[in-house]
Amino acid sequence: MRYLALLFALVATPALSASTPTDGAAALLAQTAGRWQGELAYRDYQSNSWQALPMTVTIAAQPDQVTTIRTAQFDDGPKTGIVTITTVTMVDPAAATVAYASFRRSRAPDSGSAKIDSVVPGVDAAHWTMVTTERRGDGNDMAQVRETTTRAGDTMTTLKEVNPDGDKQDVWLPRNRSVLRRTGS
Repeated sequence: MRYLALLFALVATPALSASTPTDGAAALLAQTAGRWQGELAYRDYQSNSWQALPMTVTIAAQPDQVTTIRTAQFDDGPKTGIVTITTVTMVDPAAATVAYASFRRSRAPDSGSAKIDSVVPGVDAAHWTMVTTERRGDGNDMAQVRETTTRAGDTMTTLKEVNPDGDKQDVWLPRNRSVLRRTGS
């Protein structure tokens, strides 16, 4: 009997511990719920320098455990004023994707679905890196878009990079980044 139990344990263990690189993405994103403050920086292609704007973000995890609602606000100068962007995201663990829809005044809604390429856990649930990619419009052209989100405790950084279609180069160019610090739950 003891050998049968050992054999079962050896055979069953790989199946029980099998997981995909994207398992846990929804739970990790849900744990970002709360208030965040920091900056939204974008790359000025003329000067090749980063320009930063102060930003606040509120993230609300929904009871379904796969959906979050994120509201970001930043001051885009005297002409535009305060910009509010509300984004609803939903993780599909089975498909390893995150679907999103973003809304911003005076712009058409933006929606899509990105593939979750990897989720790299850290020492605990507040330390991880997640990478998503999708093909979408970037300005007037199509591009591969990669977002790398790194959470390190109360700091969360997202770097958005683009690899333009048709340029015959496999080069990722930084587009924008946000660096946020948790200010409340």
